[in-house]
Amino acid sequence: MEAQPSTSNADISLPSESPNNEPMDSHYSNNIIINHDFSGGLHLWHPNSCEAFLVSQETTRPKGLSDKLSAPFAVITKRKQQWQGLEQDITDRVSPFSVYNVCAFVGISSGASGNQEHVLATLKLEFEDNSVRYLFIGRTCASTENWEKVEGTFSLSAMPRRVVFYVEGPSPGVDLLVKSVVISCISFSQCESDKQKCALFDGEENIIQNPRFEDGLNNWSGRGCKIALHDSMSDGNILPVSGKFFGSTENRTDYWNGIQQDITGRVKRKLAYDFIATVRIFGNNISTANVKATLYIQTADLREQYIGVASVQATDKDWVQLKGKFLVNGSPSRAVIFLEGPPPGTDILLDNLIVKRAAKAPPASPPVVENAAFGVNVIANSNLNDGTNGWFPLGNCNLSVGNGSPHILPPMAKDSLGAHEPLSGSYILVTNRTQTWMGPAQMITEKLKLYLTYQVSAWIRVANHASKPQNINIALGVDGQWVNGGQIESSDDKWHEIGGSFRIEKQPTKVMVYVQGPEAGVDLMVAGLQIFPVDRRARFRQLKKETDLIRKRDVILKFSSSDSATLVGTSVKIRQTQNTFPFGTCINRSNIDNEDIVDFFAKNFNWAVFENELKWYWTEPQKGNLNYKDADDLLSLCANHNIQLRGHCIFWEAESSVQSWIRNLNKDDLTSAVENRLAGLLTRYSGKFKHYDVNNEMLHGSFYQDRLGKDIRAHMFKTANQLDPTATLFVNDYNIEDGCDARSSPEKYIEHILDLRAQGGPVGGIGVQGHINSPVGPVVRSALDNLGVLGLPIWFTELDVSSDNEFVRADDLEVMLRESFAHPAVEGVVLWGFWELFMSRDNAYLVNAEGDLNEAGKRYVALKQEWLSRARGRIDEQGKFEFRGFYGVYEVEVEVANDVSKEKMVKASFVVDKGEGPIVISINL
Repeated sequence: MEAQPSTSNADISLPSESPNNEPMDSHYSNNIIINHDFSGGLHLWHPNSCEAFLVSQETTRPKGLSDKLSAPFAVITKRKQQWQGLEQDITDRVSPFSVYNVCAFVGISSGASGNQEHVLATLKLEFEDNSVRYLFIGRTCASTENWEKVEGTFSLSAMPRRVVFYVEGPSPGVDLLVKSVVISCISFSQCESDKQKCALFDGEENIIQNPRFEDGLNNWSGRGCKIALHDSMSDGNILPVSGKFFGSTENRTDYWNGIQQDITGRVKRKLAYDFIATVRIFGNNISTANVKATLYIQTADLREQYIGVASVQATDKDWVQLKGKFLVNGSPSRAVIFLEGPPPGTDILLDNLIVKRAAKAPPASPPVVENAAFGVNVIANSNLNDGTNGWFPLGNCNLSVGNGSPHILPPMAKDSLGAHEPLSGSYILVTNRTQTWMGPAQMITEKLKLYLTYQVSAWIRVANHASKPQNINIALGVDGQWVNGGQIESSDDKWHEIGGSFRIEKQPTKVMVYVQGPEAGVDLMVAGLQIFPVDRRARFRQLKKETDLIRKRDVILKFSSSDSATLVGTSVKIRQTQNTFPFGTCINRSNIDNEDIVDFFAKNFNWAVFENELKWYWTEPQKGNLNYKDADDLLSLCANHNIQLRGHCIFWEAESSVQSWIRNLNKDDLTSAVENRLAGLLTRYSGKFKHYDVNNEMLHGSFYQDRLGKDIRAHMFKTANQLDPTATLFVNDYNIEDGCDARSSPEKYIEHILDLRAQGGPVGGIGVQGHINSPVGPVVRSALDNLGVLGLPIWFTELDVSSDNEFVRADDLEVMLRESFAHPAVEGVVLWGFWELFMSRDNAYLVNAEGDLNEAGKRYVALKQEWLSRARGRIDEQGKFEFRGFYGVYEVEVEVANDVSKEKMVKASFVVDKGEGPIVISINL
């Protein structure tokens, strides 16, 4: 969606020389700065609260820049403060206790008084407690005619959360010029001599043997290719960074070819390991490629498993770090770690590899947010009472003010804000739009607070001369990265509500909000844009009241015994043992091998879905090669624990998820394969799965429909229903509930479901996946309300939330669980995993890799406890005891008097079924 103008030029190359045309020092080869000479444009460089562009050998040199300064170089302009300059995040490329040498070539524009200005190299260090420290590195007196060198060294005594290198210093208004930057580690030998301080190459802990190739290629081998040992490559331009040698692959003919080491016997089950490697690529005219680390596991029963450990975009210019983490559930008979990924013909270079026991994470703490100002709009002049002041056009479009927009708040905003003054009825009219990204914009950098969740709301309209539906997006540019604040599609000239949410978890230097999307030439109207932090606790109080209305029932226990008169006043204690509302999770075959995972699964969930093991690409990876053993094993596990099952999925419309042999079939053979898949799966498991996701993600993919026609989708539903009439058949899709995807809005989903049913497709349930970011209750509730008009059960089928702060993650999870449990149309929630390293999203887990419950997990368990009813009291004169409780299974304890022991404890169980009105349950003591 986002398409902002770019000043970078990635097609410029520069010889490996210093600015003075002298050969680069050998220590430059381990430079941790990526794109150090701007040969990749401004890639990974960011101007700090100013602007930057590239001067290349081909571009016309702007006025005021000396011809003596050789190109390419970066120009940092529109500087209003001395500290404004150019920066690069180097967090993942520095280590504590190492010593780094810094060398940068800099200059200034001719606007400087006296043609000389001081230029500084600085480190910005951000710590876990949100404190910030600045570390001075070096200073030089820069000139307008020559490149001058800034030099210095630094070392970190502890590892901050974030490390940013930047160049700063000239007077405001003076352009800063940067030719190249080199930061190289000069103390690998010191690291070796002080292993207690520097864990970079801890030989005692590292389970990799010969990790830096000091013993040649011993312990290393090629995976489908040859490997070689080097002390340099490319005429000395590639040198080792941690020792005297590095290894490489040779003659790679497939993506999975790479360099490997057998670590059998050295990796222990149920322990988490950190993986750190230094890699780059070489050859075949490939400048960037994905390098992956994979762990191959073979079990005693010869089952094979490939665990993705890490992935990085490597280049042919610099060494980069490949970092990851893994855990092995079972006891492997063989374990091999290997690198793979680049296209055939491109070699993988490995300087060093560390695999060692992962350190325990320090205790987490909630973020401290002062003066949150919930409900206060951060947009200036939102009502346009001061014309367009505070706003600016993004691009060469025109902004003006019109009248006639709604005076009421959009419903989702009203649900959050409550009583609120009416809108002014004025709107911004955007004309002369020549690009889709052009629209009204505003800078809000200083108004946002880290870790607060912000709701986005506005009225949007396009001009009536649009020839087709238009996609409209409220976007944020956060240090040049696009953040989605909400999307809609408009097909008429009416006002439409747009809503969404976002959160920022790392301190930005520049945040811009803008409205974009319609095609060039289409006028855009924006009214009442609101961006405000939401008060989640206030929302929770409201949801608790709604939950009490729809998930509880009045219960009358009517007791009887041989001597009912003795029951009056008898003590009663009631405890709910199970809430029958479905709370489930996805699991995979490898989870069975870890008894800790199985234990948590069985105790905390009553429904399950298989992550991959029922998907067609898993059960039939090659034609006729059927694999149902993994699904059978998981089925047995769930049956043993009385856990109900969803079947995910029979088909998947995304072409990237269709196995190659299916993609290569002609129409007739594909039709036959579809019929065989339906018959084979649903006959084998008839009655075993309560639900099936019939054709996954039909709003986002169309593989089968494109090849077999529109009727194939309804046919899949009809045939599945004929083969297993006991199963409820679901549609299942993503981005339904968060307002961020115009393709899958609730309105589009409803239209899709009605279309399937009109063709005779027996759609029995609505699957909302729930892979959501920074959820806001009213936005989620609005989507559920819209879907609820169909009268079908709604399930969150793949719910996960993500935040690097586990307290914020817990809040996100609580939002989704409370909104679901308080909505009458939602009949179940299934999480997309719970255990670290076995989830598809980073920072989404509830349980750490080695079994420690984090704050999100504690919140989940606490909510499950909150939704179990308890009561105590005494039986009244009518022999009754009344209470209000959640639907589910209960135990009651009654102290009954007798002639022998005077009293005894009698226990009984009962079930409170879903229904309206009080339920009367008779209990004979």
